[in-house]
Amino acid sequence: MKDLFYKYILSLQDEITKELEAIDGKAYFKEDLWERPGGGNGRTRIIKNGEVIEKGGVNISSVHGYLPKSMQEYFKVGNVNFYACGLSLVIHPMNPMAPTVHANWRYFEMYDMDGKITDQWFGGGQDLTPYYLFIEDAQHFHKICKKICDKHHNDYYRKFKKNCDSYFFNKHREEARGIGGLFFDNLKENEIFSLKDRYNFVTAVGKSFLEAYMPILRIRKDLEYTSEHRNWQEIRRGRYVEFNLIHDKGTLFGLSTNGRVESILMSLPPKVQWCYDHKPIVGSDEEQLLKVLKSPRNWV
Repeated sequence: MKDLFYKYILSLQDEITKELEAIDGKAYFKEDLWERPGGGNGRTRIIKNGEVIEKGGVNISSVHGYLPKSMQEYFKVGNVNFYACGLSLVIHPMNPMAPTVHANWRYFEMYDMDGKITDQWFGGGQDLTPYYLFIEDAQHFHKICKKICDKHHNDYYRKFKKNCDSYFFNKHREEARGIGGLFFDNLKENEIFSLKDRYNFVTAVGKSFLEAYMPILRIRKDLEYTSEHRNWQEIRRGRYVEFNLIHDKGTLFGLSTNGRVESILMSLPPKVQWCYDHKPIVGSDEEQLLKVLKSPRNWV
């Protein structure tokens, strides 16, 4: 299964980066191949200062080794070895009217000290973070998410949307990071689903990413904007950074397992502001976004 999924994310990385380069028309992804001292490697691809994309990364990794004590406590296991592979991406467009997007699809195995698999599961998802809310964009993104989920189980969309709304939430701010999408973890084999069923679902979600995000980026990338719009974008990016550094489990896992810092933190936007007690103008588009981020909404 790990070989099958790793082959899939290699191909998906090529497909996504090719499409993003075509949309940008100016910048190209720079590839960085790296080795993990504790075991494994990765292929990081970074794009920046483009016509459309200010900064973005589409990264894959395949790492293995002894699970550190801190992560043993988190997973509630003893001395084990692990293997993890996945694709993680974040795209920060230049235009404030175009939303940031994040996605991750991953596979995890644990082994006892004799090398026998003791646990294995899939995780991942995709979510949208707009700076200016276009209802039709949120509806489109969620429509694609629901369409893929419904092909695999009638309850998937409801459950994984709820997970996403709960997970990508800045509790210290009492507001969501964005308008959600899908989030799932610990998708294991059980009496209903085989591991291949889980693989089929996760890979289908990955394949749907281009359909979910690219039409939005194409529409919004050329809209007019002002310096005030950029200012708001940078303030909201600050909230994005807060989530990734305070709450994100992927960041915690990567740093706890001697992961490659540059790849782990590539999700952080290039230009960010933290303004003291900033409040948008009453009745403005900026205030409308904040109202939407206070509680989950049904978009489809």
